[in-house]
Order: sequence, then structure tokens, then C-alpha cells
Amino acid sequence: MSHAGGWLFDRVMGGWDVTVYIPDLTDVRPLQILGAQIRDLDDAFVSLDQRPRPRALAFAADLFARDLRARKAIMKALDHTLTEVTLWGEARSAELDESTDSVQHRLSAAARVFKVQALAAAQAPAAFCGFSETFRSRLIARPPTADLVRASCHVS
Repeated sequence: MSHAGGWLFDRVMGGWDVTVYIPDLTDVRPLQILGAQIRDLDDAFVSLDQRPRPRALAFAADLFARDLRARKAIMKALDHTLTEVTLWGEARSAELDESTDSVQHRLSAAARVFKVQALAAAQAPAAFCGFSETFRSRLIARPPTADLVRASCHVS
């Protein structure tokens, strides 16, 4: 939530079908506040090859390091040039650094408000909700939206 909540909200409001796969379904209210659909993480990997290929995949970077299934899914998506791959969080990997760039998403005013509410529902500190969120991403040549920009660019 703290790393990508505003971006998820803005994608939902932009008409994206946003589904969040999490390992524990006991407290889904914060994600519901953001407008995301919630599914069990294990279900994501069971049917990954049976569904149409998504236009975008986003993962917590630490999942890449600790879950072999996620690692395989991310690497497979990076090989597919029509899938935007975005990771958030502090975990770093030389393997991912070679394939991704630092990007930012500028949060809408509504995203900042809903992110603060989602953080409060998660009982997470929300003293400051910034104006942007930073990720590692492999942007595709013709993105469906331009909501992620290289972090070195300035957005007016």
C-alpha cells in the first residue's frame, strides 16, 4: 500500500482491471478502498498460462527474491515485449536492474486521499502521502497509458 497504493487507485480510475494477488486474505479492506479486486496469491500461479497474457504485471520486489513462482512469472513477462512489468519496494536484484529502469507515477489528488484512507485501514503510518511513487519498470514501446515516466524526467 505504501509503495503502490496511489498508482493502483489511479489505474482503477483509469479503467484498468486491477487484480491484486496476496498470500493472506484476512484483511482485504485496504485494497478494496483502492478499488482493486483481490485474489489468493496461489491462484495467480496456477492459472498463469491458462489466461490471456496481461498488458501489465506489477510485483513487490521482495517477492522476486523469495518466491520461485513469482521469479519465473516476472522473467517470463520480461521476455514478452508487449507486457509492462513494474516492481515496487526496496529489494534489488542485478538481474532486474539490467531489464528495468527507475520510473515514477505522479499521483492524482484523489489517489492521495484514497491512499491515506487505505493506509489508515491497514493501520499503517500515513503521516505523509507524497505526490509520486517510484518503481522499477520495463516500459513497453507502445504503452496502453503514459502514467509511468522515467524517473529522470520532470513532469510539470
